[in-house]
Amino acid sequence: MLRYATRLARPVLRNTVSSSRSFSTTRLAASQVTSLHTFTEEEEMLRDAVRRFANDVVGPRVREMDENEMMDPVVIKGLFEQGLMGIETSAELGGSDSSFTSAIIAIEELAKVDPSVSVMCDVHNTLVNTVFRTYGSKEQQEKYLPQLSENKLGSFCLSEPASGSDAFALQARAVKDGDHWVLNGSKMWITNSYEAEVFLVFANIDPSKGYRGITCFIVERDMGIKIAKKEQKLGIRASSTCTLDFDDVRVPAENVLGGEGKGYKIAIEILNEGRIGIAAQMVGLAQGAFDKSVPYTFQRKQFGKAIGEFQGMQFQQAEAAIEIEAARLLTYNAARRKEEGNSFAKEAAMAKYYSSVVAQKVAGSAIEWAGGVGFTRETGIEKFWRDSKIGAIYEGTSNIQLQTIAKFIQKEYS
Repeated sequence: MLRYATRLARPVLRNTVSSSRSFSTTRLAASQVTSLHTFTEEEEMLRDAVRRFANDVVGPRVREMDENEMMDPVVIKGLFEQGLMGIETSAELGGSDSSFTSAIIAIEELAKVDPSVSVMCDVHNTLVNTVFRTYGSKEQQEKYLPQLSENKLGSFCLSEPASGSDAFALQARAVKDGDHWVLNGSKMWITNSYEAEVFLVFANIDPSKGYRGITCFIVERDMGIKIAKKEQKLGIRASSTCTLDFDDVRVPAENVLGGEGKGYKIAIEILNEGRIGIAAQMVGLAQGAFDKSVPYTFQRKQFGKAIGEFQGMQFQQAEAAIEIEAARLLTYNAARRKEEGNSFAKEAAMAKYYSSVVAQKVAGSAIEWAGGVGFTRETGIEKFWRDSKIGAIYEGTSNIQLQTIAKFIQKEYS
């Protein structure tokens, strides 16, 4: 299993005062200047390892998984064996003991080959594992984090048929019965749910308190969760998205995570982090589509030269490269801010919004660059376009991201 420990290098400030001026200047030592593309040796090693895994293990299975709308068990097993399902979890609990940026790097690299595999890794790491690490009791962490690092897939269950963007209009209910809670209701649009064995389920224990009654429960599959429907989707088809039913599911009282009535706080904070993961997925997707299509434009000749040599094509590709890089930098910036303990909600919303826009634009252009070949399923280019649409929808729609950003602007300027 991979083990990565990362440390961020911080610039060292040196104050110098010029005798001929009445003000001081602050300079960065040249050796300490860093960029958002500056990574630790461990992060670079992780990137290389994930890239090899994605190309060697995931790549040959992408089309079959998409056609079958099912994740290959070999891929899931490989994610665990490579240490990619407990990236930030401590080594003592079976994880890779690495940084949040490392998780973002892994998500991006996987998405270059298959966004379906990327989102499986993303939700498991940035949502499920993070909730356990941040809010779980010592006993809960010691019980579940080793399982989630080694062999059990996790699922985050918040959305319902009547609560999407209004995420806290929950209808699912939990009633105390002795040393158990009895859970009833349903969840919809739940990622990883077909294969998962550990579910974080949000339900209201006191509707009279509104969102303050929302509580997070750790529910294991064998407690009685029913997979009611597996959605057939436009894109990310290998990633399971299911409706779940809870009919008098009995959950031990010790499986309340974070405390009674704390579910709202948990979800709000964790979804901000998860949005950086989705941004990374969209950046990787855009880069994957670009990487598949551009080489073809220098192989395909028309009117006596490669179509990639025509200025109209060159300008489109140059603009796409700029937009991918801008989205990547927004994403890396949000990740580093989160990692360093700075506020990052606005930056996460910006990264998630812009990356989803770029993913759709670049993936659509990539099809056009390859012409008729790009429109066929054989090349896999069209799949990136189908997969890109979800970026504007899950973990907060584009309108929700714009609303979040606007609130920060209003607070700053009003």
